[in-house]
Amino acid sequence: MRLISRYGLILALFTIAILMFSSCGSRKNMVYLQADSTQLNNIYERNIPKIQPNDILTIVVTAADPKVTMPFNPISMMPNGNLTQQTDLALRPTYTVDNNGDVLLPILGKVHIAGLTRTEAIEKLREELERYIKEPGVNINFNNFRVSVLGEVARPGSFVLPTERVTVLEALGMAGDMTIRGVRENVMLIREVDGKKSVHRLDLTKQDVLNSPYYYLSQNDVVYVEPNKAQINNSKLGSNTNVIISIAGLLITVISVLTR
Repeated sequence: MRLISRYGLILALFTIAILMFSSCGSRKNMVYLQADSTQLNNIYERNIPKIQPNDILTIVVTAADPKVTMPFNPISMMPNGNLTQQTDLALRPTYTVDNNGDVLLPILGKVHIAGLTRTEAIEKLREELERYIKEPGVNINFNNFRVSVLGEVARPGSFVLPTERVTVLEALGMAGDMTIRGVRENVMLIREVDGKKSVHRLDLTKQDVLNSPYYYLSQNDVVYVEPNKAQINNSKLGSNTNVIISIAGLLITVISVLTR
């Protein structure tokens, strides 16, 4: 009995040691944006997302006299006496940017807006509309500004955003932040521009990431947080835990029988 207790104690200590080792970490690997001598000079305007083919945009034309905008807003100007605000927003005219980067608008016809920021596209449409409307207003919003966050985060998934100004930290926040097992020094960002995919790495433990041209996300970006070595080792151990425990139990039983 004393021998069994000894082996049981050894097994328990071995298990505790594994758990302690797998949970070890350091401040350097865990804390975001650690203070250093980096001079922060990131300007959002340098990295504003551009309109791309296949983007879906809500475009609404306004003016002092709403009647003159009716031909340009054929859906949003429908009678809506009993419609809720949410339904009315859903009925606002939407347009898909074609493969050539054009949108087909009422009266104006095809207008090329791919490669422009939302603000630049608004100004271009205003100039086109001034031929028909005095002092027109234009509002453009992305309907499909989506980013995906995968890997070692609390709630991985895809998120449709109401604004195109979103940072990688905000995207991680929407996904519930990284788990303690996520590698903060090597976050992968996958971006597609003009049909070509590129991969970029971000070290979120350094303030210099705020100066990165990839700190602000573009539509359809994918953020992937890889697991650290401890998590990878735990996954290997976890798949064999039952086998290890069974073998350990069998050895203790055999030793118990042989030492009686």
